Amino acid sequence: MTELTRKSIIWVGNSKKDLREFPAAVRRDLGTALFWAELGRVHPAAKPMKGQLRDVTEIIADHRGNTFRAMYTTRIGNDVYVLHAFQKKSTKGNATPQCHLDLIKARLALARNFHANRREGNEQQ
Repeated sequence: MTELTRKSIIWVGNSKKDLREFPAAVRRDLGTALFWAELGRVHPAAKPMKGQLRDVTEIIADHRGNTFRAMYTTRIGNDVYVLHAFQKKSTKGNATPQCHLDLIKARLALARNFHANRREGNEQQ
């Protein structure tokens, strides 16, 4: 894929601010996986979510005993929408806490609306 066909990253909500607060090594790992998504590829640390969020891809990075996650989708138009980034603090398994799942669902809906409105605006020009 050439530089001209590289996808744009669109940050939804405060996902960019949250990711910037992660340790440098985590930012590098998650940033690399997002760069792969920009190129239309899936990084080995990325995996699709299940159920209602099957259009969302999750990246997991471990650092000094902590787990950090970022969720994005490439299934809306030709962009990468970064929906959420957070440090997993729960000690109960690897499941994503419900409050984060609800936020991801809401931001996925925002991303879809944003894309639809942007596309609609381009068609009217």
